[in-house]
Formats: sequence, C-alpha cells, structure tokens
Amino acid sequence: MSAFLKYEQSGHVVTLTMCQPERRNPLTGNTAVEEFLAAIEKIRADSTVRAVILTGEGPAFSSGGDIKTMQEQSFGDVDGMRIREDYRQGIQRLPLALFNLEVPTIAAVNGPAVGAGLDLTCMCDLRVASDKAKFAESFVKVGIIPGDGGAWLLPRVIGMSRAAELSLTGRMIDAATALQWGLVSQVVPHDELMPAARALAEEIAANPPQVTRMTKKLMREGMHQSLASILELSAAYQALAHQTADHREAVSAFLEKRKPDFKG
Repeated sequence: MSAFLKYEQSGHVVTLTMCQPERRNPLTGNTAVEEFLAAIEKIRADSTVRAVILTGEGPAFSSGGDIKTMQEQSFGDVDGMRIREDYRQGIQRLPLALFNLEVPTIAAVNGPAVGAGLDLTCMCDLRVASDKAKFAESFVKVGIIPGDGGAWLLPRVIGMSRAAELSLTGRMIDAATALQWGLVSQVVPHDELMPAARALAEEIAANPPQVTRMTKKLMREGMHQSLASILELSAAYQALAHQTADHREAVSAFLEKRKPDFKG
C-alpha cells in the first residue's frame, strides 16, 4: 500500500491525494518523489486518463521540504557534493516528470502550499484554491534557495516581479491575493473545492484526449521555443490531429448538431 500518495481513478479522471496529513504532506524525507514518479508514469501510459487532480489530505496541501531532513543535511557530517546529488536524484526529478506530463493537471489546493508545496502547484497546468489556501515561496526564511525549480516555475505563472516579491520576502499570501495575482484561476468555499476541481477536470476530459495532450505539449514547448519552432511543431501535430477518428467525430457531431463521442 502506498505510504504517501493515494491513486484513484473515476472515469477518465485520476485523483492523486498526498496522505501524510500529520506531517502536512512534505515532499522530502519520505517516499513522495518515488511515488509521484510511479504515478506519473502510470498516467502517461494509460490512454484512458484524460485529466488529473492533485490535492492534499488534511488541513495542508503541502509543507514542502521536511525540516528534519534539512537539519540533518545542514548540521550533520554531509558533504556538499552529496547534497547536490541528493537534489538531482531526489526532488528535482519531480518537476521534470510532472511539468512534462502531457495529460492536463489541476492542483486542488486545500490549504497552505509552502515552499516546494507552492512549486508543486506550479508544476500543474491549473490551480483551484479553497478559501482556506495560503501560498508562500518561503525558502529564504529557512536560509536556502528554491532547489526544486521554483525560480523557473513561479515567474512563468505570475510574472517576474510578483515572483521576486514572494521569493525574496518569503511572505505568505492568501487565496484572494493568489487569485488577483493569477496564481490560481478559481477560489471556492472549502467544502466546494473538490467538486469544483472535478467539474473542471470533467470539462477537460470531455474533449478529444489525443488533441488535448498535444495542445498541452505545444503550450509547454512555447514557454522556451521561438514562434518559428512552435509553428513547425504545430504543423506536425495538426497533421496528426486531422487524421484522428476524434477529429472526424467532432466535425460530424458539429454538422449534425449532436454531442460528440470521443474515443481517444
């Protein structure tokens, strides 16, 4: 049985729940990374999955790094090069896997998302927040830097100025501010969080899954490629899209004024 991450599928939607609430769902000092990588690979290989919801059990979404692990690295007899390699083989594998997953992902932020917990939400495509959610890029408060890719992720979500404000002060913001800054797309009453995330996931899952995956991939590539390169990639993807049965179904359903039935 999983020690950290609960994997549940209902229809075309997978829900991943971090389930160490007594520790506020940390991402280090446990099996979190390995379990995330296994779940992401399972999702990647399963063509029936069309959307993913990521949330936390208990009052917190994720506290980020485990303080006890940090203490052992800082005060124990641990070589700096060993710490570097621990990051590369540990937490840094998570953003590469989750950010590049082609299935659309939604972070349902049920409570505080702190440090790597905030960065985890930024690895997802969309963020829906409970009115109890809070956010902090708080690495500076414990004397370290964002070692999990936060310096790349956060500015791409909320812009460089807002990201600098959060990263350099370590300040915590509430859900209303997160909505104003564009960190989240919705804020809902706490009891409505999972229904709202599920409704969004179902809306995504109702579309042709192969085209949805390619659309996400294009958007990800567009974050660091030139317009010319994206146009070339778009032409190649469009050639594939035009040849799918779902494209033919979409056109037929539109002309026949009926709801399409996409098979993937």
